[in-house]
Amino acid sequence: MTSDANPAPAANSAPSLPSRDRAVIWIGLIALSALAWIYLARMPMAAGDFGPIVSRILAAMPAGAAEASITFLMWAVMMVAMMLPSAGPTISTFAAIARPRPGFNASRVWMMVGGYVAAWTVFSAIATMLQIAAQRAAILSGAAAATPIAGAAILAAAGLYQFTPFKDACLSGCQSPIGFFMTHWRDGAAGAFRMGARHGLVCIGCCTMLMALLFVAGVMNLTWVALISVLVLLEKATPWGRAIARIAGVAMIVAAPIVALIR
Repeated sequence: MTSDANPAPAANSAPSLPSRDRAVIWIGLIALSALAWIYLARMPMAAGDFGPIVSRILAAMPAGAAEASITFLMWAVMMVAMMLPSAGPTISTFAAIARPRPGFNASRVWMMVGGYVAAWTVFSAIATMLQIAAQRAAILSGAAAATPIAGAAILAAAGLYQFTPFKDACLSGCQSPIGFFMTHWRDGAAGAFRMGARHGLVCIGCCTMLMALLFVAGVMNLTWVALISVLVLLEKATPWGRAIARIAGVAMIVAAPIVALIR
């Protein structure tokens, strides 16, 4: 659906974005992602390590709530670190389309970023609940690494998911920003936020099972997190994304029994 005030962009009609504006967007996204990576590398994992004010708040919570808050913060920051760079082409395309329209200002670009982050923040809340439940069921270790059988099952499921029509549809939405905006355009600041959130949902559909792979080697294994981030970026932001997804899917399926037997 589109706004009544202005029609959605036509196919291949997005004007080019000035180099300066494009650079500002990419520098901003990369800076936010870099700050999130730095925080992950230094993130305190105990309630008493967050500084006096936050530590007092966490200490006043029931133990389960404090654990959930720390885990949620880890997931939310990690999603910013992993996903913002891969959203760069879509954010730039939005800016190129919106810039000539009446009433545009730069804040709308960041409203779209905010909507995108909001979608992944909701995902982080769900991932937190699943992680805590899996730890209590002894499916995950204290380091949030799956047991060998569970890890193999995650790898196999993620590999098969790479070949599903739903994965293909979501990946196409991530790879074709013009197509996304043709069908989902909304004007105004609220419209930018809604489009960002909607695009975030498309990316969640594309990458949910890739995020599940975090449990195979441990959610806070930053080398593993970085490798999955690179795979996400290659799938979404290169012309060979679909082939890369297929190759990765085969590798996951082949690795599944190896993980079950060796780990």
